[in-house]
Amino acid sequence: METHRLVLPEDLNHFGFLFGGRLLAWVDEACWIAASLDFPHCQFVTIGMDKVEFRHSVRQGTILAIRCLREREGLSSVTYQVEVFDRRQLGSPPIFATSVTYVSVDDAGRKRSIR
Repeated sequence: METHRLVLPEDLNHFGFLFGGRLLAWVDEACWIAASLDFPHCQFVTIGMDKVEFRHSVRQGTILAIRCLREREGLSSVTYQVEVFDRRQLGSPPIFATSVTYVSVDDAGRKRSIR
């Protein structure tokens, strides 16, 4: 799944660059949507994000492409590989990449099968 975000003034830090936490929230949301579409009967919560390393700074007006691919499926969890690109610089390396893992829970917050 791929989604896009426009970097607006409210997404920037005091130096004029995208807040890292804002990007992490967008990545988490995009992968959660992918998991929820792949497993519509599940209620997912985020349990982990692998290495967090920002490879390039991002300025206002940048259009980001966030690509999520299912990487691994367990009994109650699923992991997505995610890469973030500057949409206007096709072919350039990703700005950010990580893996995000979700676990399916019931209404009481206990793990439950994704199948």
